[in-house]
Amino acid sequence: MPRKPKRPCSYPGCPRLTEGRYCEEHEKLANQQYDRYSRDKAARKIYASREWKKIRARFLAAHPLCEQCRKEGRLTAATEVHHILPLRYGGTHADENLMALCKPCHSRIGIQMGDRFHNR
Repeated sequence: MPRKPKRPCSYPGCPRLTEGRYCEEHEKLANQQYDRYSRDKAARKIYASREWKKIRARFLAAHPLCEQCRKEGRLTAATEVHHILPLRYGGTHADENLMALCKPCHSRIGIQMGDRFHNR
């Protein structure tokens, strides 16, 4: 199956071609800027904790495939853990409230819920 052509990095002045929104160097920078200036401070504390990193690693080891892609008949490795009911609305880290997703599926759900790109 043919791949989508690469496009220029979205970071101002960067001429590198990339498959995503930013090149590898600027993706890290964009994520750091998001965490520092746009992400909720309470969420920043929770997702940087050692406890969450252990839960996430254990859950991904037990659920290696993206659950959303499996429903659509594709097999994709899971790289993200999603809270079905967000923590800010009373969700927990319990396995019943977690979902293993690939990056594109997790981003899609986050946008639909208005999480990350709500003010852009």
